[in-house]
Amino acid sequence: MRTRLRAARSALAAAAASVRLLGTASGTAVRMAWRASPALVLASMTLAVLSGATPGAAAWLTKTVLDRLAGHASWAQLTVPAVGLALAGLVAAVAPQLSGYAENELRRSVNLLMQAEMFAAINGFAGMRRFEDPRFHDRLRLAQQAGQSAPQKLVAAALIVAQSLVTLAGLLGALFVLSPLMAVVVLVSTLPAVLAQLALSRQRARFMWRSSPTARRQLFYAALQTDPVAAKEVRLFGLGDWLRGRMLTDLRTVNTGERALDRGVVRTQAALALLGALVAAGGLVYAIAAAARGSLTLGDVTVFVAAIAGAQSALSNLVSRIADSHQSATMFEHYLDVVRSPSDLPVPATPAALPALRRGIELRDVWFRYDESGPWVLRGVDLFLPYGQAAALVGLNGAGKSTLVKLVCRFYDPTRGSIRWDGVDIRDVPVAQLRDRIGAVFQDHMNYDLSAAENVGLGDLSVLDDRGRIRAAADAADIDETLAGLPRGYDTMLSRLFYAGEDDEDPEVGVSLSGGQWQRVALARALLRQGRDLLILDEPSSGLDAEAEHAIHERLRAHRAGRTSLLISHRLGAVRQADLIVVLAGGRIVERGDHATLLAAEGEYARLFALQAAGYQAENAGSAA
Repeated sequence: MRTRLRAARSALAAAAASVRLLGTASGTAVRMAWRASPALVLASMTLAVLSGATPGAAAWLTKTVLDRLAGHASWAQLTVPAVGLALAGLVAAVAPQLSGYAENELRRSVNLLMQAEMFAAINGFAGMRRFEDPRFHDRLRLAQQAGQSAPQKLVAAALIVAQSLVTLAGLLGALFVLSPLMAVVVLVSTLPAVLAQLALSRQRARFMWRSSPTARRQLFYAALQTDPVAAKEVRLFGLGDWLRGRMLTDLRTVNTGERALDRGVVRTQAALALLGALVAAGGLVYAIAAAARGSLTLGDVTVFVAAIAGAQSALSNLVSRIADSHQSATMFEHYLDVVRSPSDLPVPATPAALPALRRGIELRDVWFRYDESGPWVLRGVDLFLPYGQAAALVGLNGAGKSTLVKLVCRFYDPTRGSIRWDGVDIRDVPVAQLRDRIGAVFQDHMNYDLSAAENVGLGDLSVLDDRGRIRAAADAADIDETLAGLPRGYDTMLSRLFYAGEDDEDPEVGVSLSGGQWQRVALARALLRQGRDLLILDEPSSGLDAEAEHAIHERLRAHRAGRTSLLISHRLGAVRQADLIVVLAGGRIVERGDHATLLAAEGEYARLFALQAAGYQAENAGSAA
């Protein structure tokens, strides 16, 4: 007995929590709809009230007409209720059409507002920690799904709930006049349905959260099979069937979970339908018996039967909408979590101004790891990058070079220590101000499915329409002649992704660049930021042949003259002209100096340089032979 009581209390507590969640989420969604379009919200509410009042009014008018016909009333006595019944029929026919149009317009307005706010929040995350967190991607996927439908469903459900409540008030009021007991029975019989539907919606929401990694992985396998970049390896290594198998396995896993949920829904709905049928049958028997005793007239019986059927239908619709709304509310919580998330980088209470770089950038005892349980990537790094000089970072893969660049750009903050820009801690200045002083080409640079001009111009949006500046940057990266020679010059799309036509010779189709050409475009994007205090070049020539690499570095050497720059490269020949070469190993600085000094020291740099030189000599000897 105690176990049953605890289970009942637990069910009621869960239902109460669900109702609170539903109320909070629905209120937020309605306020969002009001911000999107107050006129459409008012129109939808008016139509909902009209639609809700119509069934009760129609039932009572029908009773009036039938009773007056049975009493041989005159035409004059029938006119008013008959006209009212006709008007009720007109409202019942027209209101759903107008409601549908208003709902679609409201859906479009709310969706536009939601997308704007969600991506404003995403773009407001100044760091990279969230974007490298798989749990955030699960939440973001659910937030994007919620953004497409949840608020509209919540608003629509709120309107339909209001409509159903108005309908219920009319029908249950009519039923209560005829039989208070049956009105109470019909109302109480919905309580199991409410509890059951809320429990089902909680199960669906939990399943969607648990299955999110599997669903996201299934989409990943599907995307790999159609990705033009992956197509070469997929076909060369024969990966298509393997990827397809992985995709289908994950899809079957999700389907199995959904199937179990659906079976539970069928069992629950069948039990609820049986309960509703028993209540309706009991009401019908009661009405017939009362009519036989003379307690109810023909009109009363008509209203009684219609009221029970209508009330059950309205209650079923109400419960179903509440359950759907609860699931939407749970999904909507993911959206709200994203848009309400605080900044992933601390924001200074009183931001300092970032001075123009005149002395240099200093890393003081910098330690860093990506999470608290992970290994240290940087360990006690002390480094000074002098103003106006070229510094280079070298080391084996995993030494911490790219991580150091992320910290200088403040994509992350050091776990311990600080980075100072002319003595000012970069955590004390607005992050946008810091990044506006930096130009960079990253090792994993982006290839945008945009025009050639836009691919370069994204480096500095303030000169996106300045074709002269864009071409000058492209020329500095030795890619101007290539881009100018495309079918539509700099207006040529560097992608075939969005082409929907059939003429492959049409210049609107777009073109595909080689890896080396894309690297030059990324370099041009960085060089567009003229006059920036710091230029970061992370493997800027890794995709180029030897001759092109030499030409690029000669151009970069001229461009870097007198400017502060940080160069990262595995090819030590590319860094030998740097003013300062820093060797990283295991997250620590093991050597520093210029090329000649480091060779003379016969340490790690000299060893790596000798290995690369020996490789080049062996290649030359092989070519000569």
